Amino acid sequence: MKVVAAGATGFIGRALVPELVRAGHEVVVLSRRPGASGVASSGAREVEWDGRTVAPHWANEVDGADAVVNLAGVGIGDGLWTSARRTAILKSRTESTGALVLAMRALPAERRPECLINASGIGYYGDRGDEVLGEDARPGTGFLAETCVEWEKSALDAEELGVRTVLMRTAVVFGKGALQVFLIALPFRLFAGGPLGDGNFWFPWIHLDDMVGMYRWAIENREVRGAVNATAPDVRRQREFAKEMGKALGRPSWFPTPAFALRLMLGDFSSLVLDGQRAEPRNAQAHGYAWRFPTLASGLADILG
Repeated sequence: MKVVAAGATGFIGRALVPELVRAGHEVVVLSRRPGASGVASSGAREVEWDGRTVAPHWANEVDGADAVVNLAGVGIGDGLWTSARRTAILKSRTESTGALVLAMRALPAERRPECLINASGIGYYGDRGDEVLGEDARPGTGFLAETCVEWEKSALDAEELGVRTVLMRTAVVFGKGALQVFLIALPFRLFAGGPLGDGNFWFPWIHLDDMVGMYRWAIENREVRGAVNATAPDVRRQREFAKEMGKALGRPSWFPTPAFALRLMLGDFSSLVLDGQRAEPRNAQAHGYAWRFPTLASGLADILG
């Protein structure tokens, strides 16, 4: 299969592209800075794009492709959410998705990709307490939820073109070398780790290997469509996560970080670490996805061991 991947030079993309190449797929990476990411060393081909406008030199790659994967977007956790950054986060997602769909719209139906696998976020649901969330749950409120809603709307325009569309509502992704893992693990390594706030909120997560596996599974399984909660089935409360983290590192896990302190330091950005979603991966379970790391203990042991 020919797979066109946009924004595939980030944490997930750098793991996904080599996996698709190893699986025998032809991979074309759309990148703002071809050659800078190193993905070409895996056997993929890079083509420049600006993430906003449709240009023949990259739109021609979509013509006749089997699948398009879209991971493009300014990093949610790369800086405080100033007004300018909020605008950049939203526009980078809706504009890149819109450009890909426009390229598909310009093609005859028989030359459009079979599927669009588009990134989204588990933040779609907002802060929902103990509510159990399948993919059919309503969206929540707040900046992340509103961003995901607009992002998904842009992607679902492809459905109207007859392109199977999958929306990957991604949880916190853990993998070796991940900044999130380093930041979360650091207090524990300094013997100061513990729950965030009251620790009662739910903490959805997924191992990088399974995140990559889900993208490949969605590309290759034509029965998969619509929203997918991209999370491990073993979703825990944050205090339980802290306990498992401490156990994996051989460190205490009783030193809490008060919620008010996080909100004071981070402002609205604190919702990244204090909002919880008890999201169940029902679509993945219904269509037979097999997790490599289904439990928190197994995932942490692999990453931290």
